[in-house]
Amino acid sequence: MKTSAQNHEQHGKKPQKKWRIPRWRWLLPILLLLLFLTILVWLPWQARKLEATERQEQLIADTLWVEQAIQFQLERHEEVLRRLGNEITHDRLYPAQVLDSFSSLIDSNKEIQKIVWLDDYGQVIGARASISLPRIDDLSSEFAGQFNEKFRRSLDGKTHCMQPQSDANRKNSAAVSCLIPLVKDKQYYGNLVITYSLQGILEEMVPWWFAQENEISLVDVNEKVLADRSAGGLGKNVYSHSRQLELPNLSLNLRTNSIKTEPKLLSNLLVLSIIFLSLGLLWSVFALWRDVNRRIAAEGALRRQVAFSTAMENSLITGLRARDMEGRLTYVNPSFCKMIGREPQELIGRLPPMPYWAPEALHEYQERFTQILSGTVPADGFETIYLRANGERFPVLIYESPLVNEAGKQTGWMSSILDISELKHAQDLTRQQQEKLHASARLATMGEIASMLAHELNQPLAAISSYTTGAINLLEANAASATSPTKAIAANTAYDDIRTAIQKANAQAQRAGKIIRSVHEFIKKREAKREATDINQLIGNILPLVELQARAHHVAVLTQLAPNLPDVLIDKILIEQVLLNLTRNGIEAMADTPSVRRQLKITSALMNEAELASGVQRQLLIQVADHGHGIAADIAQQLFTPFFSTKSTGMGMGLNICRTAIEFHGGSLTFSHNPEGGTTFSFTLPLVAPQPEALLGEHYAARS
Repeated sequence: MKTSAQNHEQHGKKPQKKWRIPRWRWLLPILLLLLFLTILVWLPWQARKLEATERQEQLIADTLWVEQAIQFQLERHEEVLRRLGNEITHDRLYPAQVLDSFSSLIDSNKEIQKIVWLDDYGQVIGARASISLPRIDDLSSEFAGQFNEKFRRSLDGKTHCMQPQSDANRKNSAAVSCLIPLVKDKQYYGNLVITYSLQGILEEMVPWWFAQENEISLVDVNEKVLADRSAGGLGKNVYSHSRQLELPNLSLNLRTNSIKTEPKLLSNLLVLSIIFLSLGLLWSVFALWRDVNRRIAAEGALRRQVAFSTAMENSLITGLRARDMEGRLTYVNPSFCKMIGREPQELIGRLPPMPYWAPEALHEYQERFTQILSGTVPADGFETIYLRANGERFPVLIYESPLVNEAGKQTGWMSSILDISELKHAQDLTRQQQEKLHASARLATMGEIASMLAHELNQPLAAISSYTTGAINLLEANAASATSPTKAIAANTAYDDIRTAIQKANAQAQRAGKIIRSVHEFIKKREAKREATDINQLIGNILPLVELQARAHHVAVLTQLAPNLPDVLIDKILIEQVLLNLTRNGIEAMADTPSVRRQLKITSALMNEAELASGVQRQLLIQVADHGHGIAADIAQQLFTPFFSTKSTGMGMGLNICRTAIEFHGGSLTFSHNPEGGTTFSFTLPLVAPQPEALLGEHYAARS
């Protein structure tokens, strides 16, 4: 029997070998699987490590930010006190004003416990505190013992801080005092001492969000905890950092201890990872194709949106300006460039001072810029002056707002600038029209009393004519009969009669002239001007015009003027117009009142003497009361409405003009029911502010 090999040979065919996979190829998938498993284990561990590192780095960055914020705030307090000290050394502030500044600084900064002003002998001149102050002697000994002799010898002007002091019976009571020497002409002048509560520094200067995630404490060089804040709980000692808080002549450590624990891994992370990776592999192919199409569509939409936004910005009349966190200009729109007359390449990348800042307002710009960099942005905007490239100055209204990126992080500030030249021009025109309206109202008032004025002037002019005619007749008669001594005596008597007649004629002429001058002063056109005025004298000046109207309606005018009233800061003509309008309304309101009750009363008095003595409210009260028909409730609601009038011939602008004039002076115009019948109109006017009196007289006089 032949073998298979022999059969193949007989048929001319070679035997085929069976295909086998080399063993090394099986190792490749195994190695890949092991690599995959290794990566699955390594990646979570690495992610955990990276997360821990990131948390630590974030804690360090936040701690640095908090330390800088505290340092900046303390330096700002020092700067404020140094400016105040400069005012003190140059005698530009009264002691009471210095103490008021202390109070204002303490009220707005809760971390400040007290501020003390010491003279060059260590005696306390004045102090303000957020808690009860110790006795003056205690304050003097507290500061004079440690600093006075040292700073009497030193004129370096540097701030020095004491070691923290604390009350053993009170927790977190540690406080640190910093002394700011006052030097004038290289001579020691005194000290300003500001005391901070270390606990208050943590409570007021550390952001709430940072305190919720970390335990913050201040420790001295001996690791003694002076103040501690743990709003979110105690730290876990996993993430911690310490920064040195440098104070003049003193070092403290700001220590932060995060309440977060180490990142934890899920027990089934490996299983979930395999499932997610498998699903993700299939999904990624589909997502890749889908995202490519979406990206193409998004890029087209983005191009269209950018083109639309560019066209919209180019068509705006509002100037837009963007700055980074350092104040460097990063963007300006065409309207802003057109507004100031400069090209974008002249502005982009520039730091202050800017070329469009007016030299006379440079200090204001620097203050605004400093406020914006510190995060203090006025919500209502502010007005200032800008400078065009051709040197023209124009007013602008600026609104500032934070510039936030897509991650919610502030990257700078965006400004909207409006050219308000036309608005200012319109306001000037409105003011001029208002002045013309006041002048027209005065002329209308004079038109109403023109007939009465003519009647009133006829009387003194007729008397002048009679007296002068009699004087001429006496002169002619005396000339004909002056030939004998007896007749000479009669002539002297006639001369006396003539002198009397001429004096009476002169008095009547002065009366007529006074009336004409009152009318002339009232109706003449001039610019509004406020000046210190005696209100009683002003009422007396217009009283002839008031009585002139009152006599035509058979009304008695009474005055009750408080003596020795302080001056008021007013425009005389405007207040005269208010009084004439109110008195005329009162006189006309008594047309149907019985003659015996037709009385118009004008009074003046202090608004409130008790408040005036304390300086809380300094105003005068002027009232015009009549016994007329009063004001109905439905009319009272529209009484001050323009063009509303109950008179058939009235324009309805009198009371509206009166209220505008009084509010222009900082006062108010109201009306009420007169208990004796009729209506009482009342308005207030501000008094001229007195000069502040010197406090701590002997000490301040010696300094001056």
